[in-house]
Amino acid sequence: MDLTAAFNSRFNRPPALIARAPGRVNLLGEHVDYNGGPVLPAAIDRAVTIAAAPTTDEIVHLYALDLQEEATFALYRLEGKAGLDGDPLPRWALYPAGVAWALRRAGLAVQGLEAVYTSDVPIGAGLSSSAAVEVAFAVAWQALGAWDVDRMALARLCQQAENQYVGVNCGLMDQFASAHGVAGHALYFDTRSLEWEALPLPTETAIAIADSGVRRSLASSAYNERRAACEQAVELLRRYLPGIQTLRDVSPVEYAAFSGYLPEVVRRRAEHVVREIDRVHSAVRALRQGRRQAFGAYMFSGHASLRDLYEVSTPELDALVAIAHDLPGCIGARLTGAGFGGCTVNLVQEDKAPEFIRGLETGYLEKTGRQAQVYLCRASDGARVD
Repeated sequence: MDLTAAFNSRFNRPPALIARAPGRVNLLGEHVDYNGGPVLPAAIDRAVTIAAAPTTDEIVHLYALDLQEEATFALYRLEGKAGLDGDPLPRWALYPAGVAWALRRAGLAVQGLEAVYTSDVPIGAGLSSSAAVEVAFAVAWQALGAWDVDRMALARLCQQAENQYVGVNCGLMDQFASAHGVAGHALYFDTRSLEWEALPLPTETAIAIADSGVRRSLASSAYNERRAACEQAVELLRRYLPGIQTLRDVSPVEYAAFSGYLPEVVRRRAEHVVREIDRVHSAVRALRQGRRQAFGAYMFSGHASLRDLYEVSTPELDALVAIAHDLPGCIGARLTGAGFGGCTVNLVQEDKAPEFIRGLETGYLEKTGRQAQVYLCRASDGARVD
């Protein structure tokens, strides 16, 4: 059943609008966002899609088509994170409820809603399905309320929903990319200044995302340890570079001069961040100049850094990158997301993509005994309402 038919069946009327927000993949710039650095994501052609219509009361009726679950909550009683029946909202419903909460706190009109939604963004694969849900509901409520808020402000409200309502300490990249995507382009995003620029990806290329099938069991504690190591590096480097706020402010030359004063583990973590930020800037120049092999080389070196210096890779992710490196049509590959499982992202020649995917799936099964799910994607436009 398609989404419009499902809405009709559920609520006995046609939807007033269809809202869509894509997932995203990060091509380069990993673990630099909390160090004030730039990232290079792309919105992908896998999205959360909502069929919705306003109601005359302040009640939100949600039906998650993929889960075949429903939730109903009141806009005037969002603080308790409970449904109309008083039971805690299921986790999937916290994301739209959090968006309503953040929008209302910002003084924006949020109406009662009937909504059915579906997603082809894989959950748990590191492609930001939660941010896509948030942005899709945000643009739906914006269209219904006819209020004027720019996309960056909307993305920040969605981040606020996830941080303060859902309780996940994410950066802004995911919501930014879902809201601002440009078809065929990567998005250079400065997480400190919030300046951004769309950069064309090499022509006749596609993005293949390979799910290792390993979920991030250690990610939370290890993520916190790495954040702490970066903060410790800044404290120690301030003796020599008194003006720095984050590792973003340390150049590779300065790092080379003063890294010897850092403890070994802290030194490795900081080296990844400083070099990764420099790698993003180099990759931007490569995209502007149409040097796709250079861009791919930066992806491979980014993976090596995440593996050896930041130590967030896994044998399965390393296997996927090593196999990809030797396949015809592969331009670049690396792990994407926090690491400790999840996915790799591969930039491949479009005409060789089917052969590449077959080779990657076969090679991964032979090497690890695991099945890899590989998704062929293209960089897509950001959220929209039809």
